[in-house]
Amino acid sequence: MTVRSDKARGDAGGNTGTGDVVVPDDTGVPTGADDGGGGSGAEGAAEGAVEAGAEGGRPLGSRAPRFIRRSRPLHLSWQVAVFLVGLAVVALGVVMLPLPGPGWVVIFLGMGVWATEFVWAQLALRWTRRKVAEAAQKALDPKVRRRNLTLTAIGVAVIAALGGWYLWKYGLVMPWKIHED
Repeated sequence: MTVRSDKARGDAGGNTGTGDVVVPDDTGVPTGADDGGGGSGAEGAAEGAVEAGAEGGRPLGSRAPRFIRRSRPLHLSWQVAVFLVGLAVVALGVVMLPLPGPGWVVIFLGMGVWATEFVWAQLALRWTRRKVAEAAQKALDPKVRRRNLTLTAIGVAVIAALGGWYLWKYGLVMPWKIHED
């Protein structure tokens, strides 16, 4: 079932009286806005959409324990703590980028911490996962593999030629110890 706003689509029938137009699912039978996702009216439809998740994967939204989600102050404190832990992990990853260490892995680990609580981080990780899968599929294409191997061979040949020229000109002397007489 897909719920769309009247403003975005116009009143094309199937109006539920809540300002939403309900588009039939695959069966072609119009359905109501509340799909049992909890709550009532627009709030129930919003919760149902969050629980259903995007792309049929894991549901979007908080993964905090139920007793924490029931109390607004406790849930807000939980979100602040999760945000600060995720921020510390992402900051550590950013520091590792120029230093030795798995910087990008740690950054995505921090995004994973944020994704336990925030929908924006869940969507960002899903987008990243989709792009990585697309790149992996593209890398398996024989034309792309042939091009990458050719470019790698050319790069290795250029580096070997520059290294050979340096050894012929200066020998085994480090560049910072070269003194022109």
